[in-house]
Amino acid sequence: MPRALSRGRPPHREETTMHDHRVLGRELELFGNDPLLGAGLPYWLPAGATVRHALEQYVREAERRAGYQHVCSPVLGKRELYRLSGHWSHYRDDMFPPMDLGAGQVLLRPSLCPHHALIYRSRARSYRELPVRLAELGGMYRAEPSGVLGGLTRVRAIQLNDGHVFCSPDQAVGEARAALRLIRAAYADLGIEPVRYRLSLPGPGGKYVDAPEMWQRAEAMLVEALEGFDYEAVEGEAAFYGPKIDVQVADPAGREATLSTVQLDFHQPERFDLRYTGPDGRGHRPVMVHRSVLGSLERVVAHLIEVHGGAFPAWLAPVQLRVLPITEAEVAYAADFADRALDRGLRVEVAGPEQGSLGARVRAGRLVPFQAVIGPKEVAREQAALRLRDGSRLAARAAGEVLEELESGVAAPRVAKP
Repeated sequence: MPRALSRGRPPHREETTMHDHRVLGRELELFGNDPLLGAGLPYWLPAGATVRHALEQYVREAERRAGYQHVCSPVLGKRELYRLSGHWSHYRDDMFPPMDLGAGQVLLRPSLCPHHALIYRSRARSYRELPVRLAELGGMYRAEPSGVLGGLTRVRAIQLNDGHVFCSPDQAVGEARAALRLIRAAYADLGIEPVRYRLSLPGPGGKYVDAPEMWQRAEAMLVEALEGFDYEAVEGEAAFYGPKIDVQVADPAGREATLSTVQLDFHQPERFDLRYTGPDGRGHRPVMVHRSVLGSLERVVAHLIEVHGGAFPAWLAPVQLRVLPITEAEVAYAADFADRALDRGLRVEVAGPEQGSLGARVRAGRLVPFQAVIGPKEVAREQAALRLRDGSRLAARAAGEVLEELESGVAAPRVAKP
């Protein structure tokens, strides 16, 4: 990014007062709710949908570079599918009721993993193609009690950045480590700082699969994957089928939530009879590594609102450039400048003099990374003068030069291959 534009970045987290995303998200018109939709079912307004789409593009590219193949699967499945996966017996209380369909019943899925297991087993697999890394930004649905719902952090319809790696046992620790590296790189790009890493283990009670040796093996692998990380082991927070690594973040009140996870699963490969042909020509059972880089899009957007106070990094901002013609005489040039910015992929809007004084318009766009002020001199010289979000101003320069630097300044970061 050109040095002159780097000042348009939002302040670091330690310089920022965290905000309540439920308040700021509505003030900025990012999301909303309606009683006719119901609790825990927010809708995304245009600005919020823009942030969400930018995150989707970012994480898809990061996963592609990490060797993942993207798939799409339905949000419904037969009840028999979730019986097979174990969700029906261990997770039924968190699922929506079955719906009658013909002679059988279907359910809204509570997780994507059973669907990805079916995709893996859709054809024969060889050890030569392992690890098979599948990823999907897909919907899942959980019947959360009304008392725990809030804003975007706890919802009933979840858009999850999910992924599953099917690998040999000797590849599992390396794949878990690679997922942690991918998570850490994404957090750096997003300005997210985890409060801790948690090794989530089973606790007392009957919600867990009864297979002690499987649990011990998976836990040992995750402990090995966490080498070099400070973490805390906590009982009672594991998935019903295996232990997991939870990456924890905190809201303004200090309440923790899990954003990203890495899990090891020996249970579902056994239940779905997943296999690959080994070098000995015989069938072998893969390990299933569950991982989510960003977690749910709802929760990560909520956290980003709170971390950045609505002043998103330029590549995430709903509007990246605001063009401000001083008077009606500059409106045509400002519109042309905005069109050229659109052609370069920027998200841009024009705020003309009908919206108030120049000072009022600048204040209204205080969260926009870049504002281009267009006056008579800029029109005569085919230039633009930028104001940055931190209040600084840059000298007017040729419009083409400004646009070139803006295009570079708002480009999404590119996660290095893990």
